[in-house]
Amino acid sequence: MKKILLLSALILSFVSCEEDDSAETPIVYDIEGKWLFPSDTPGISDQGISNTMYIFENGIRYTYYCIGDDCASQYESFAAGDSNAIPGTNEYTFENDVLTVDLNFGNELVTPIVFECNGGEAYFETPGYSLVRLSSGCD
Repeated sequence: MKKILLLSALILSFVSCEEDDSAETPIVYDIEGKWLFPSDTPGISDQGISNTMYIFENGIRYTYYCIGDDCASQYESFAAGDSNAIPGTNEYTFENDVLTVDLNFGNELVTPIVFECNGGEAYFETPGYSLVRLSSGCD
């Protein structure tokens, strides 16, 4: 009887085991949103915030420049495609952590991106710079 109980317990333990794939599932980040150059980038304004912001949205990269003293609040108020964007946009794709931006006139930026700081910082392998998501606290 003891052997039958032991055998039953072993069979149940093997049958009820399932693999836990949650630890192996990588976190996937997206490039969509508002991005600035980090505050330690040369040429950043005296406020510690970049005078250039990019908004990546629905396959279009919009470029914005800060004019004035309060860039942070200006950037918060800007929306993709509003009249504050500079004329001209760039189409982009982001697949398998590779960003491809059509810079027009036959020029492209094609770069793998590595995200850090819970997706708040994007490191461009080529040409070797990074962007920080607006309001991420990752400067």
